[in-house]
Amino acid sequence: MAEKTPGSVFTETADRLEREGDLSDGELAFLLQCADPGAGEYLAAKARAARERVYGKDVYLRGLIEFTNFCKNDCYYCGIRRSNKKAERYRLGEEEILSCCAMGYGLGFRTFVLQGGDDPYFTDERIVSIVRAIKKQHPGCAVTLSVGEREKESFQRFFDAGADRYLLRHETATESHYRRLHPGEMSFEHRLRCLRDLKEIGFQTGCGMMIGSPGQTPEHLVADLRFIQGFRPEMVGIGPFIPHRDTPFGEEEPGSAETTLRMLSVIRLLLPEVLLPATTALGTLDPRGREKGLEAGANVVMPNLSPADVRGKYLLYDNKLCTGEEAAEGVRRLSLRIERAGYRAAVSRGDHIGFEKAETPAPEKDILKAQP
Repeated sequence: MAEKTPGSVFTETADRLEREGDLSDGELAFLLQCADPGAGEYLAAKARAARERVYGKDVYLRGLIEFTNFCKNDCYYCGIRRSNKKAERYRLGEEEILSCCAMGYGLGFRTFVLQGGDDPYFTDERIVSIVRAIKKQHPGCAVTLSVGEREKESFQRFFDAGADRYLLRHETATESHYRRLHPGEMSFEHRLRCLRDLKEIGFQTGCGMMIGSPGQTPEHLVADLRFIQGFRPEMVGIGPFIPHRDTPFGEEEPGSAETTLRMLSVIRLLLPEVLLPATTALGTLDPRGREKGLEAGANVVMPNLSPADVRGKYLLYDNKLCTGEEAAEGVRRLSLRIERAGYRAAVSRGDHIGFEKAETPAPEKDILKAQP
């Protein structure tokens, strides 16, 4: 079978992005939309080369702990929005969270990601206590928080307690589109101010957005790329929009896996040093979504460390992966899938290359290479 080769305009444009690290708005939109055969594969090859020049073949595993699905917000796309009365709510206590971390450490994880809804129960004091406890038990590990919008004083307390990274998706860089996705009580400017505060404090900061969310246009995606390019986050989390039946967007069409992959590649070429996850949503939409994400320039995967009895309750969208290789118990199988894609699962904190890397103790044996 002959290899599919895109037209010269596409290849020349992709080559220039790789060489110069920037394009015009129209050229960025062209790379995302071009229907030439092999266009996505060509762009992905450029992105792979860029990530390997910076991070080599390593794929960093993050242990995801979804510790609460209570949320005070009412975002129109989210399955744990406060108006969803069908959601089965839960919270994990500090000891449960520490138990998840201990199990994850034994599996080779050196970063723990605490993700939850914007839950008022988890006050600054409770978050600080949890972060300090994790750092005390696992001093060589990184803690990432993803607990929504707070004021700068709260972010500073988390940082002072030992949190290393903070994830807060900007969702969209276009205010009119933000209003389409969120109720009027939520502020586009406050979201962006939170991101600026996090970076100023010194967090490794992550932003991101859904691909194919209702009302999104190619121009919106280009605006997102320009925002990311200017903000220069250490992490960018993107994934396709997937509707949840019990939300106002329950009947909307899901986003495109292909467009998501192209966005991953373009982001990698714009910011070669960025930490870029192959997200659960991508793996939900496409059985090989994670592998394709790695092939498109991603270098982070986040298996779920949450207790088995709550994984199915943290449903931001329908049909989310909750078992099998998405669960931490399947980390060896996931590691093998990563290796088959040509990469290696690293026992490492996996810091952004611009940050000084802490020394992390190696496991007693290379558990990621153990037989499943």
